[in-house]
Amino acid sequence: MKYCLLFCFIIPFGAIFRANGQIVGPENGTLIIVGGGKLSDTILLAFIEASGGMEAPILVIPTALGQPNYTENEGDFLRKLGAKNVKVWHTYDKLVANTDSFVNPIRNAKGIWFTGGRQWRLVDSYTGTASEKAFWEVLENNGVIAGTSAGASIQGDYLIRGDTKNNTILMGDHEKGFAFLKSVIIDQHVLARNRSFDLPKVLEKFPSYLGIGLDENTAIVVKKDTFRVIGDSYVLMYDKSTENPFYLLKKGEQYDLQKRQILTLKN
Repeated sequence: MKYCLLFCFIIPFGAIFRANGQIVGPENGTLIIVGGGKLSDTILLAFIEASGGMEAPILVIPTALGQPNYTENEGDFLRKLGAKNVKVWHTYDKLVANTDSFVNPIRNAKGIWFTGGRQWRLVDSYTGTASEKAFWEVLENNGVIAGTSAGASIQGDYLIRGDTKNNTILMGDHEKGFAFLKSVIIDQHVLARNRSFDLPKVLEKFPSYLGIGLDENTAIVVKKDTFRVIGDSYVLMYDKSTENPFYLLKKGEQYDLQKRQILTLKN
């Protein structure tokens, strides 16, 4: 296991930590947070199923890509698996993001998928608007918010790699995500792009935050304060209250975000 190094063997089961006394994850609904790269059908089908199945209303939001225009083809990655009610939904204009005509389809969706790209574009388009409020309503109605790469980082509280100049600036000119996970920083492509030691640099400034690093084709499925890992690679967990730079979780493992500990599965 070439990425394992020493850290695979040092697992902090006993660290008890509460993020400012708050619930870390959303009270209702599901988050699916994906580390980027080419995604397996397993992850995409998990999103479709959590949204309510092939007939469920799903919106794909490609805003992070930064293209001048988008077509319905941006949703084909879900349609090819059988999803029948997929729409591509996008604006760069906060005035549009505040209109009922734009917001109502968000409210009525059972699944939202944020694509990769640059996460600051999502901030510039939706933060502080009725659309952002509607994303929360999807969760409150037991729907699903999912995203990959930029669409993963935006779901955290502090926005790593949010600078408009490039994605190598870890703490830049956009620092606030949608905070579906409170006091959490989410990085992506961590092993594929040799980013394993980037999150500790941010945690030096925000030591009370929990860092989650997702490798490609790997996701966490979050309900309330618990997540499980799906996909082909690893999730790296960073917790400044322990002595370890990070430790690894693999497919099938579960984690308590509130207590900051791996959950022991019962046979």
